[in-house]
Amino acid sequence: MSENSYSRRFDKIARPDKRTMILAALGVVYGDIGTSPLYTMREVFTIGDMPIDDVGVLGILSLVFWALVLTVTIKYITLVLRANNNGEGGALALGVLAGKFIRPDSRRRKAFLLLAIAGMSLFFGDCLITPAISVLSAVEGLGVISPVFDHAVVPIVLAILVALFSFQRMGTHSVGSWFGPVMGLWFIVLGLLGISQIVQQPQVLFAINPYYALRLLVLDPWHLFLAMGLVVLAVTGVEALYADMGHLGRDPIRHAWLMLVLPGLVLNYFGQGALLLRQPEAAHELFFAMAPDWGLYPLVALATAATVIASQAVISGVFSLTRQAILLGFLPRMQILHTSPTEQGQIYIPRINWLIMSGVILLVLGFGSSSELAAAYGVAATGTIMITSFLVASVAMLNWKWSLRKTVLVFGGLSLFDFTFFTATLMKIPEGGWFPLVVGGTVFTLVAVWRHGRRVLYNKLYRDAMPMQEFLQNLSGYHRTPGTAVYMTADVERMPKALFYNLKHNKALHERVIAMTLKIEDIPWWPVKERVAVTDLGHGCYSVVAHYGFLDRPDVPKALRMCAEHGLQVDPENISYFLSRETLLASRMPDLGPIEERLYIALSASAQNATDYYRIPPKCVLELGTQVEI
Repeated sequence: MSENSYSRRFDKIARPDKRTMILAALGVVYGDIGTSPLYTMREVFTIGDMPIDDVGVLGILSLVFWALVLTVTIKYITLVLRANNNGEGGALALGVLAGKFIRPDSRRRKAFLLLAIAGMSLFFGDCLITPAISVLSAVEGLGVISPVFDHAVVPIVLAILVALFSFQRMGTHSVGSWFGPVMGLWFIVLGLLGISQIVQQPQVLFAINPYYALRLLVLDPWHLFLAMGLVVLAVTGVEALYADMGHLGRDPIRHAWLMLVLPGLVLNYFGQGALLLRQPEAAHELFFAMAPDWGLYPLVALATAATVIASQAVISGVFSLTRQAILLGFLPRMQILHTSPTEQGQIYIPRINWLIMSGVILLVLGFGSSSELAAAYGVAATGTIMITSFLVASVAMLNWKWSLRKTVLVFGGLSLFDFTFFTATLMKIPEGGWFPLVVGGTVFTLVAVWRHGRRVLYNKLYRDAMPMQEFLQNLSGYHRTPGTAVYMTADVERMPKALFYNLKHNKALHERVIAMTLKIEDIPWWPVKERVAVTDLGHGCYSVVAHYGFLDRPDVPKALRMCAEHGLQVDPENISYFLSRETLLASRMPDLGPIEERLYIALSASAQNATDYYRIPPKCVLELGTQVEI
């Protein structure tokens, strides 16, 4: 089935009206980038030590404006959103998409996959910082009201974060309808605050002219380079535009950006610049200093709500990306709970939730303020942006049939801006930028070890396994017992290991034998009507292959019921499921490195059992175990 036919199929699903989808985009997609005005300009002129004068302020405003135009509007909104894997976005979906158009065994395809895994890993590192810096920057507004609140900021932030992560098990569908209106109000308030300052210093609007950024480059290149590592805070969260495309579609995301988000952000940043030119001493409290005294409490409350929504969007994104990674075989199986009866995209992964919460709490306690955290923010984000740019450029050449010259001209030109951001953020590594890199490196290592270990284990289990055809030729000597036996296997051409163990120990075979294989395909959703393929092997034996997309939810009993349409009737009350359980042991001559071997064994032991993951009724399962030296 072609990509267009998939799109048509999903377009037929009943969706909310356009206005509702745009409102949803505000709540789901733009929380992270929408809360950047809380700290971006402040950090540039405090930590970045940029001179607060006409050259510095107008130059930085020009950089921020063109970062929003070039990186977000032109690259992501216009180009990156075009590169969708049957409507889905994100690092893994993009890596799979880029590899579709070349041979499966191509080195270039493997390189695309490695880049996608690297992008996913950096996203994990970046997402730990977002809840911490966002909520901290909002609650710190209490200190602007009164110094009495200074010592209460961290405890309040920790309480909010613990509540946020504890709430995850309940799902977001019950309060999700509030996210869009709250963020809509937030962007309106951003714009109004900015206008209130711009009218007092209208010359800041001249910064739309890139001449002022170039003037700063000529007059103070070193300060500008250092400032670029902080200006990038204005576009952190841009990956959410692409990662959440599957939930909302391209058009609502584009319309929300152009109609409300971009105007609100630009007006607020320019308003902060206007305030700086009039009151340079306001740099340390820049965002909240724009509000009148009577509006401080409501603004702090609204900012806190916006940052909680931004954190929620990031957490949900991590859950979605983790599910993709599990189904694609990049991570061990984990418990995945669906929190909405109607929206299959709303999921909760307990293990990931508590790991993220632990990391975020450690960040808040370790750094203590949003200014300190700003030093750690941006390295992973710019790395992810560059990986996305390269993969989309590859899609442009392979799928869109762009010429090399056009691809280099468009993406090369846009990426020069991003490359400058990336090199500038590298200067922040000693001050905290190492943290997201360590997290990303850890995730990448776990993925690499898990994938390598799975290949080694597969070879050990199936390398010498009997071919299925040979097994079928030697059935006459076995006693047949009533009922249906389902054997899960990873290789449809080989005799399932559980079947081998059962015959070895019990010397009996069921009247009907089904060798079942689950295949995760490189598309998000597999058509339900084409879910199963049934092959009659003769002698009462069948091969069933169930196909799933990397966002589908595997369900073995449901797939077996679908076999009736292909002539294979199964009685759910008379099925026995046979699974093989391997106990992995360290070998004296391991196929993996000594550390890699032990890490893989630990990862394998932590994986959720197949019975629960594939939704097989536990009372119908027989597990046959063996020890494997790896």
